[in-house]
Amino acid sequence: MKTKIGSIALAGLLLGQTVAAHAAEALPDIYVDGKRLTLAAEPVVVDGSTLVPMRAIFEAQNAAVTWTNATQTVIAVKNGVTLTYRLGENTAYRNGESVALAQPGKIIDGTTMVPLRFVSETLGNLVQWHSYSGDISISTSGVLPNTVSYGVNLRAAPANGANTPIVRMLAKGEKIQVLREIDANWLEARTKDGKIGFVSAKPLYTDYESPSLVKLKGEELIAYGRKYLGTPYEFGAALGQTSTFDCSSFVHLVFEDVLSMDLPRISYNQAKEGNEVGLNELRVGDLLFFGARGLEIGHVGIYAGDNRILHTYSKEKGVHFDDFDEKWKKRFVTARRLF
Repeated sequence: MKTKIGSIALAGLLLGQTVAAHAAEALPDIYVDGKRLTLAAEPVVVDGSTLVPMRAIFEAQNAAVTWTNATQTVIAVKNGVTLTYRLGENTAYRNGESVALAQPGKIIDGTTMVPLRFVSETLGNLVQWHSYSGDISISTSGVLPNTVSYGVNLRAAPANGANTPIVRMLAKGEKIQVLREIDANWLEARTKDGKIGFVSAKPLYTDYESPSLVKLKGEELIAYGRKYLGTPYEFGAALGQTSTFDCSSFVHLVFEDVLSMDLPRISYNQAKEGNEVGLNELRVGDLLFFGARGLEIGHVGIYAGDNRILHTYSKEKGVHFDDFDEKWKKRFVTARRLF
């Protein structure tokens, strides 16, 4: 009989705990090196052990797999480790040395199933259950290509606050491996001491970047700025308050709150930040600078995509979206990319 297992049960079994299954609970997602694992058949619990489809779990963890149907034997090879196992037996062999299984693999509903915890540990991989979601993360490589740029907390969940446990502080210069992008604000990462947790995705903290994260950050900037639509315009509006804005104080707030970037107060000086980009290269989140009030640069807005600008300059409109049309292009001076 095939039995579904809930998120708490699966996590516990993965970590060697005995937990009763709860069929009504949803299955957790399993991520291998940041990619959600798609299985041909759902996990199955047999006498307290979680079994998953054999070939999928081996190959997802970068093991080369050979299956001999006549002897019902699988041989998996990874990084100098050769795992040999005959279906139905309680013992496997890791480089010729015997390894006991808590539950033998078997064929269930036509699918060859093996114990997930056994496979992961025997291949030398790192497994982490996330209590905040019930999801499972498996890391198959100890290569740490990313660097911490500024001391940052490694957290047990992708959230700030006193209720989110801090695993430890990551020091500037420490090497990490970013496993996946949770959203515009959080990255899942593996550390040099074998921990898996979450760090801020803000550019201040790590050197990690990717096109998908850039897109998420741009969208987050616009979504955050949108919250202030209609907020009145006031020339020289003070920083540190949100009741009024001028163009550069609005940009300052959005970039500080979303990306922890402390930009200069005045648009002329903001135009010195980042790198210049051409109009045909614009992406969401780039800053657009214009001549205004007789100044070479006297106005700034945020490129919002689809040929639109998010900015403020009018007491009647306050913070609003405008088309980046010929009227604005005639006054355009430069575009700057800050992330």
